[in-house]
Amino acid sequence: MFDYIKGIVTENTPTYIVVEANGLGYLLNISLTTFESLQNCQGEVKLLLHEVIREDAWTLYGFMTAKERELFRLLIGVSGVGPNTASLILSSISPSDLEAVITSGDHSRLKNVKGIGIKTAQRIIVDLKDKIKPSDITLSIQPGLSAPGGEVYEESLAALTALGFPRPQSQKVLRRIFDADPTVKVEAAIKKALGMM
Repeated sequence: MFDYIKGIVTENTPTYIVVEANGLGYLLNISLTTFESLQNCQGEVKLLLHEVIREDAWTLYGFMTAKERELFRLLIGVSGVGPNTASLILSSISPSDLEAVITSGDHSRLKNVKGIGIKTAQRIIVDLKDKIKPSDITLSIQPGLSAPGGEVYEESLAALTALGFPRPQSQKVLRRIFDADPTVKVEAAIKKALGMM
């Protein structure tokens, strides 16, 4: 079992990164929260890991904070929630907000996430309410450096299609977002789009 990796990020997208360590490139699936945190990192980074081993695949998930990894592990322990769905939840709702959603029993916010129906949302809350101790400190993510509008749009579109949304629908939603706010950052654009799908 791997616990963490230290290395240089050679590729950074909203859904995965590649970290080079000792001459090997490790592909890690990440959430938007981790993606945004990585925008301000220079040089060597340290990411916490969770590995998922199946007959047909061996996948690594990377996290900037122990809190996010802990929530990911709690989520995949809920019946009907797999690693990709857990990552999507953590991309749609920040770790601190997710703790508040679960402890307050706000299943309507959870069911707005793609692939989460009312029954799954209720199951997440029932299963995890007693396991979550909300932190007093709200995680704050520093905004990344602005990228040209076209680049931000393309990166947002690539992330949405990687998350399983149809390209035409993603383009339509993103156009509305960028028309309203041309200076929107990648993470904000994706989060808005996830709420509009």
